[in-house]
Amino acid sequence: MRSLGRTGERVSAIGLGGFHLGKPDLPEAESVRIIRTAIDAGVNFLDNSWDYNEGRSEIRMGKALRDGYRERAFLMTKIDGQTRAAATRQIEESLGRLQTDVIDLLQFHEIIRMEDPDRIFAKGGAIEAALEAKDAGKIRYLGFTGHKNPAIHLQMLETAAEHGFRFDTVQMPLNVMDAHFESFEKRVVPVLVKEGIGVLGMKPLGDRQIPASKTVSPVECLHYAMNLPTSVVITGCDSMEILEQAMHAARTFRTMSPDAIKALLAKTASAAQEGAFERYKTTHDFDSTVAHPQWLG
Repeated sequence: MRSLGRTGERVSAIGLGGFHLGKPDLPEAESVRIIRTAIDAGVNFLDNSWDYNEGRSEIRMGKALRDGYRERAFLMTKIDGQTRAAATRQIEESLGRLQTDVIDLLQFHEIIRMEDPDRIFAKGGAIEAALEAKDAGKIRYLGFTGHKNPAIHLQMLETAAEHGFRFDTVQMPLNVMDAHFESFEKRVVPVLVKEGIGVLGMKPLGDRQIPASKTVSPVECLHYAMNLPTSVVITGCDSMEILEQAMHAARTFRTMSPDAIKALLAKTASAAQEGAFERYKTTHDFDSTVAHPQWLG
């Protein structure tokens, strides 16, 4: 268990990614089993998003959180809406699908354009809906996510500061390839640590592309991300086998020595060039709001 920034919350070092849980080829019963098995094993951080699999990911998680499981989970979801109206609607839909009265952490999803921060903090922007929901007790903490470029994350933090606001969490890709290319680890993480903002790592395996590079193993990937000053490392699990792999990585993690880090990064340096195994940075293939701009509002 680790501290979630300055919130006072304790969250599991490994978090359960929500996207894979709603995939059409994964039976709903198995999805529910994965979620409950993770919680029973001590994983309390649950990731999700309003737009994952046309709402299936949230619906399945809502079913899994019945029978006392909700009280044992720190529940996070994300919204795409950048206007007050779109954000309000998506927050209410997420609450309904997740079958809960309160979302522990709501994050603005896919901050991937330099203009996104201004849209969210503009008059009539999504920040108004989020703060209204927080005042109503529907949301406890606020953060944002993105996977494109560290400069956009820094712009979001600066825009928030200009409006007298400080986020509780920030989510970004943190892995053995990121360290070499357009690095969130080098440019964003130090700012978050200094300000006491919870560091949420995602794509520790680069959406499974990094192990495919044949440079490092999945457990090495997870250990590297956990060795950073992360509050939680969110990883997708679409089978019991992959869940067990993630939990094994958490149980066997030990702080890595500088030499071990150096050796691991040396193995990935060549493959990491030009973002070949981090296509969420270099292409639009992972940008759901580029494919569906209407979700922004």
